[in-house]
Amino acid sequence: MVEVIILSIVQGITEFLPISSSAHLILISKYFNFSNENLTLNVSLHLGSLLAIIFYFKKELFNFINNKQLFFKIILGSIPVMIFGFFLIKLNLMDYLKNYKVIGWSTIIFGILLYFSDRVKVKKSINHDFKYRTALYIGLFQILSLIPGVSRSGITISGARFFNFSRVDSVKISFLISIPTLMAASLYNVQNLIVEKNFSVSLLNLLGVFLSFFFSYITIKFLIKFLQEFSLTSFVIYRLILGSIIIIYAY
Repeated sequence: MVEVIILSIVQGITEFLPISSSAHLILISKYFNFSNENLTLNVSLHLGSLLAIIFYFKKELFNFINNKQLFFKIILGSIPVMIFGFFLIKLNLMDYLKNYKVIGWSTIIFGILLYFSDRVKVKKSINHDFKYRTALYIGLFQILSLIPGVSRSGITISGARFFNFSRVDSVKISFLISIPTLMAASLYNVQNLIVEKNFSVSLLNLLGVFLSFFFSYITIKFLIKFLQEFSLTSFVIYRLILGSIIIIYAY
């Protein structure tokens, strides 16, 4: 039960902050010696975050008639990471990336990238300038999030900032593009459950969904409000400190 609670809270908080949820889940699992191999738990963690982002943007998403172009844009922006992720998994390359050195260096390097992207002047808005081409370019940035420590949220925010979107609009773009990605991760894990004929769903799994949903939703609201007044520098500093600690430990 302790493992479910801790990992659900970590997933909820770090999935949408630009600090890498995968890195934190791997590091905490290693530190506490969690198995982190429970497929039903993986489904619960991703499902909770997915439901949170859908619930937060329910008006934009469910008003399909007026927002069908937005729907197609977020789908287009998610295709690159799905394709690359599929091949990484099928070629069993993901496990090679789950080590302290990779996580440490990617945490620092992409933290620095986040810093420079945040210095870009605002010239565009999501309502008028979020084109199909822009969605695809930001989607190409998202491929890098397959490396633990990069942060899916962080790299897509960086991509949007480099395209001159405001911090708040960049976060909204990042959140919207995360929906198909989280959905794909959830469906992939569900497929594995079916293959393994593991259909057991316990109260702990439901608790995992609830905690992941709750902390994801709170984090989404916090980050949007936070960036209305502050820059991304605090997250950059956190990444530099965390990455440095990991590298010192790794070497």
